[in-house]
Amino acid sequence: MTMQLTDEELRKKLTPEEYHILREKGTEAPYTGKLLDNKEKGSYVCPVCGAELFKSDHKFDSGSGWPSFYDVASTGAVKLSEDNSLGMRRIEVTCANCGSHLGHLFNDAPGQPTGQRFCINSASLKFMPSDKNADE
Repeated sequence: MTMQLTDEELRKKLTPEEYHILREKGTEAPYTGKLLDNKEKGSYVCPVCGAELFKSDHKFDSGSGWPSFYDVASTGAVKLSEDNSLGMRRIEVTCANCGSHLGHLFNDAPGQPTGQRFCINSASLKFMPSDKNADE
């Protein structure tokens, strides 16, 4: 299921920072995101469509200044695509359901089970504690 909101609806639903990051592919400053140091158990969902993206069990401190995860919540939760902007070769991570920009994927986490680091903006995530998830 793909969710499509108009630009006007999204501007009303999101803060200016969330809109800039999620819809204009912006990036929040490192070490400023509200979820960087979150250690609670639960799920991280898309603030636009509510799709589950990441689980707290996969979150780790990468020292990068952004929330980092070594895996996605489930296969197909995110879409990966090549991003050659800003003179760099990166892999962009977007919500597979609504296309919102989340961050980037790097293969620089050798101490993690997958060796990967999903480097995600806090403003691209909404945290749902485990006690609010019916399936956990």
